Amino acid sequence: MMKLLLLLFSGVKFTKLLTSGGTMIISVVFYAWIFGWWYAVGFVLLMFIHELGHFIAARQRGLRAGLPTFIPFLGAWAEIKDQPHDAETEAYIGLGGPLAGTVASILCYFLARNYNSDLLLAVSYSGFFLNLFNMIPMMPFDGGRITAVLTPRIWFVGVPILLAVFYYRPSPMLIIIGFLAWPQLWRAWKYDPEAEENKAYYNMSAQVRFTYAAYYLILLGFLAVMTNDVHEMVQAARQVKGI
Repeated sequence: MMKLLLLLFSGVKFTKLLTSGGTMIISVVFYAWIFGWWYAVGFVLLMFIHELGHFIAARQRGLRAGLPTFIPFLGAWAEIKDQPHDAETEAYIGLGGPLAGTVASILCYFLARNYNSDLLLAVSYSGFFLNLFNMIPMMPFDGGRITAVLTPRIWFVGVPILLAVFYYRPSPMLIIIGFLAWPQLWRAWKYDPEAEENKAYYNMSAQVRFTYAAYYLILLGFLAVMTNDVHEMVQAARQVKGI
């Protein structure tokens, strides 16, 4: 385990480690202010594992990556310093986050059931929801990076989904995401599959496209089921306690 950690974090600057750790602690403090300390620690830890999935995936493909930086109520991101050379690599890195986050949420869920912990159950629900939300097929979400192996124009499927989420749960964060998504949607609108640069970036076999589409749909379906089921468990637990 120690050798694995040394391999993963070799080349990571100490200042970046301090920045990542510092912003992580700040996020915990902000979330604890509203939700309590233990929930805040669990939630931020799940976000860290999600971003660590991107970090590991990028390093596996030989790309330089930085440890995640956290911004309270906006989330976190792992800086990929080297741009992927093709859509398959970008999809691989994009898939790494929700996959790692889902595994961590599953572990949290089983711990909650094993120890009958409502707190861990609530944390696992947040993890499942966070990763499901990130599967929206539109940039800058992870789902947009994964589904781009099919075509960037698929990002327009994510527009009504994002609008529906905003309708049911209005949030300034969604407005910020919308502004971030606009340049990418414009790029998708102007996308020319016959352009040489697009051929070079998006040229891949049908098998690769099918494989990532299958990964995406399976993970999306699993997260949707778990988010719904665990949400009902959390609600039932709150009703029992009269909250």
